[in-house]
Amino acid sequence: MGYACPVCETPQRDGEHLAHHLAFTAMLHGDDHEAWLDEYAPDWSDRDPAGLASMVTDHAENAEYHEVFEDTTGRPRGRPDVDAGGHDHAHGGATDSRSALRDPDLSELDPEAADAVREARELTREMYADENETESDDASDDPPDDATGS
Repeated sequence: MGYACPVCETPQRDGEHLAHHLAFTAMLHGDDHEAWLDEYAPDWSDRDPAGLASMVTDHAENAEYHEVFEDTTGRPRGRPDVDAGGHDHAHGGATDSRSALRDPDLSELDPEAADAVREARELTREMYADENETESDDASDDPPDDATGS
């Protein structure tokens, strides 16, 4: 059992998935999802997923959410062989699946979605840069391995 989006009625697995659905749709497209969040969760952009979920689930109907498990699809378990032939999606000129994930072709997206992906990439780069700076700062505080303290 899950929740139906109070705007578009798309079923979501649980409250956090509903929160993500509402927030991402609002950020990417604005429209009714953003208006709904502005009305029922005015500080939605400042909340973490769990906090937003606690607000939005009060306004969402319970809905049937059908889980699809690997053992029910007739496909082999484990990671799919994305480099093997026989799959039906384009790589956008990428040389392998890893580079396709790193740098997908944005030309097929509408301009707003492409801008959102570019912004997400930049925020991710900044986040990892901040983490790397913190880790190197923490490492410099440690005494050298050969320090005996005497």
